[in-house]
Amino acid sequence: MTGERQDLLSRAALGVFRLNGQFLAVAEELARPAGLTAAWWQVLGAVLREPLPVSGVARAMGITRQSVQRVADLLVERGLAEYRPNPAHRRAKLLAPTQAGFEAVSRIDPGHAALAGRLAEAYGSVAELAEAVEAVERLSKALEETGGPPVTEP
Repeated sequence: MTGERQDLLSRAALGVFRLNGQFLAVAEELARPAGLTAAWWQVLGAVLREPLPVSGVARAMGITRQSVQRVADLLVERGLAEYRPNPAHRRAKLLAPTQAGFEAVSRIDPGHAALAGRLAEAYGSVAELAEAVEAVERLSKALEETGGPPVTEP
């Protein structure tokens, strides 16, 4: 039983690593014509609905605060985002897209919509794709709830 569980964990990890690579490659292709990189799009996408501190973007995306900070600083430098005062925390500014940032992300939408349509069709149906997305979300939540690998004694 333990071997089967370990095999499932390994298969899940390898599948997700491969899927991550595929999504990053597609994101780079979609973002390039808009003058963005996948990382820039990822960070801008996290703050489209509401401004967030860099740490909030990192939590939402499952990446390090330092990597988000580097990207956020580049986005601000290029006029695609801005830092705003944070009423909840004096030092942790909020990152928000500028009009240029919103426009850049909106230029990705036609390609994004076309890919979403092709993916749903290749998967079988929108309902089946939704089930797969829900399964990935459940797996992520379950992994988060486990607290990571167990501490082993030397």
